[in-house]
Amino acid sequence: MSQPKPLNLPFDPIDRAAETWRERFGPSSAMAAVTSIMRAHQILLSQLDALLKPYDLTFARYEALVLLTFSRTGTLPLWKIGERLMVHPTSVTNTIGRLERSGLVRRRPNPRDGRGVLAEITEAGRDVVRRATDDLMAAEFGLGMYAESELGQMFDLLRTLRVAAGDFPAPAMRQDEEHGGLL
Repeated sequence: MSQPKPLNLPFDPIDRAAETWRERFGPSSAMAAVTSIMRAHQILLSQLDALLKPYDLTFARYEALVLLTFSRTGTLPLWKIGERLMVHPTSVTNTIGRLERSGLVRRRPNPRDGRGVLAEITEAGRDVVRRATDDLMAAEFGLGMYAESELGQMFDLLRTLRVAAGDFPAPAMRQDEEHGGLL
């Protein structure tokens, strides 16, 4: 997998910034965590985009294609794509436009809504998703240095942030019938 150019710094700049922050402003845990998340985002996006470049995809376009493969019919209204990918309608329009020009998606009128537009994945789009997904899975989405349990913990920690932001309600606890405990 293509890696971003290593910084090769003799120290951790985020840790150094946290020390300075603590001296000047007070507690630095939140600042250090946010800065680490932002840097991790840069690293992962660079790695994933590099993996997807041979398919003429960015991670955003890949996500849209995958979402279409998840639908029963391979089609979704553009508004639903935006909602599910949590992006602005303009971003969806641009993404679908690029995929359409590449022959991976086609637009068609929504028969249920005279003004609405559906995006439909083509057979070429399905093929690209299969091959790109194989590459991403082989690279463990850039997170191969973590154990499965750590990935679960990471997901749970970040889910709390997403719930607090109002992305969706907190998951309800349900009774696990097999074990008699809460899940």
